Amino acid sequence: MGSNQSTEKLHCNRYLNGQGPPPFVQQANEAVNGVYSVQNGCQPQGEMTWEILHRVLPAFPNSNTLQVNFTFTDGVQTEKHPHPGQPYTGLQISIFLPDNHDGRKLLKLVEKAFERKLLFTISTNKDGKDVVTTKIIPLKTQPDGGSGHLVYPDPVDLKNVRKLLNDIGIE
Repeated sequence: MGSNQSTEKLHCNRYLNGQGPPPFVQQANEAVNGVYSVQNGCQPQGEMTWEILHRVLPAFPNSNTLQVNFTFTDGVQTEKHPHPGQPYTGLQISIFLPDNHDGRKLLKLVEKAFERKLLFTISTNKDGKDVVTTKIIPLKTQPDGGSGHLVYPDPVDLKNVRKLLNDIGIE
């Protein structure tokens, strides 16, 4: 690893055991030679549902709203998680997308990422408890108002989320 890179690997347990992904050069050669593998993550077992709300998001005044619900019950970590055999606290969270062409397209990508277990992970919070939390994709959890990076989505956010999903192989 370069001098500016962390040697700390906090993702799936396989990384902690030194069984991480193949080197970048090997991955590139495999891609060139037609070897393709689907990336799967270490998200715990959960459920994703969605529904249409007959209300608008501030940045999309001409569209209804898609409310996407994620539910993870409390559970016990598996060998893919940081502390196998230890309990973790679940999560219930909803995100919001416009019910338009771009929103529906993004919904399909989010669903694909969820099925590949790439949206959520288990991590230790500041109180020392293992909890389900979002991974690397910023999910907009407020339909309106609020402050910070989790407020309602706008067209730039949709584009950024699509790019981040594309970066992890979700197209």
